Amino acid sequence: MIKAFATPKLTGAIAALVLGLAAAPASAQVVFLSTQLRPIEAAQKLRSEILKDFPGGVEFVTEQPPQLGVHIRAEQQGGKPVSSLIGALHGELQPLAADSLMPLDDVLATLKDRGLNAGMVEAGKLGTDKQMFIPWMQATYIMVASKQALPFLPEGADINALTYDQLAQWGANIQAKTGKRMIGFPAGPTGLMHRFFEGYLYPSYTGGVVTTFKSPAAVEMWTKFRELWKTVNPNSTNYAFMQEPLLSGDVWIAFDHVARLIDALSRKPDEFVAFPAPSGPKGLGYMPVVAGLAIAKGAPQADAAKKLIAYLTQPDVQVKTAKAVAFFPVAKVDMPADIDPGLKLQIDAVQRMTSARNAIVSLLPVGLDQRGGEFDKVYVDTFQRIVLRGEDPKAALERQGEALKRIITETKAPCWLPDRPSQGPCPVE
Repeated sequence: MIKAFATPKLTGAIAALVLGLAAAPASAQVVFLSTQLRPIEAAQKLRSEILKDFPGGVEFVTEQPPQLGVHIRAEQQGGKPVSSLIGALHGELQPLAADSLMPLDDVLATLKDRGLNAGMVEAGKLGTDKQMFIPWMQATYIMVASKQALPFLPEGADINALTYDQLAQWGANIQAKTGKRMIGFPAGPTGLMHRFFEGYLYPSYTGGVVTTFKSPAAVEMWTKFRELWKTVNPNSTNYAFMQEPLLSGDVWIAFDHVARLIDALSRKPDEFVAFPAPSGPKGLGYMPVVAGLAIAKGAPQADAAKKLIAYLTQPDVQVKTAKAVAFFPVAKVDMPADIDPGLKLQIDAVQRMTSARNAIVSLLPVGLDQRGGEFDKVYVDTFQRIVLRGEDPKAALERQGEALKRIITETKAPCWLPDRPSQGPCPVE
């Protein structure tokens, strides 16, 4: 319920939203509200290349992840829902399952020929005995390097089985020979650096994300990452999409979401290599990103929304989605021979990463509702304290651990992979 978290300021905003929605004219098109494909270019490609052939038309509207629950509940409590189809990540849909989403078992029954990923279908139940979302598309994060960087690889290093120590040495080798810091991370205000910490660095060094937040292994991890950062381009604190500094030559080695790397690989596939994220003492942590399609309770265009789900999961549309926005299929498809060479580089890197023997799956945060942004901020603030400001790792982790514990306790969020299952809120040990 909204009253559980509303403040006077937020209540006013919700009231304004509801009044605005009530005043809006009814649309014959399906209103598709999504936290995914928010960047202008990606949203435009979805509208012009993927949704344009859907009968009846679609109005695609984007929303910031922390505001998704507020938006949907405001529409429903206002008595005149506008949004019908919801596109969001697993963890973003989880808090809406109990009271804001319509079960989709009937829709799933019509999609048996799609070959949808079984694990993702199971995840779509959101802990219930009903199908609450249908898998839509998937993505992850990988590394890309300019071929100019390859001669500087540490002796004996395998780029497809790199360790974080070797990545640090690689950057140091380049700096020693060129005088430049050529590793790059998306650590700008709108970058996805928090996902690197939550899905890659923490699992690789500690085997967990929440329970191991301030562990001795985490202290060692941050100490080592601070050393690695000495070879990172200082402009990384401004970067949002790593494809741009890769193309400009400002960095030679970068980590980012596949959709934020695809332009570099597509424009100059012969000049770059794509490869898995590095491994740490515990293994190769990586974060699969699963986006699902759900229908809001009371949706004004529920039947059309069901047809839109069927449309978006068609094999040819799944391939078209991959080509347009670099999110990979969740249905069984045969990728065409004329696939973009940059996309092929990404697919090969992802397959090597996900099939690695030491792979550790780290799910996106689950059960945090609109507090997800605060959760992410804990990890970014920890990075800023230890790496950018030089604070003592142990002291910083103790301080930030209290903030993390408060968020988890107040949301009552249980543990998610790679942390062990918990009874009640996930403990910060």
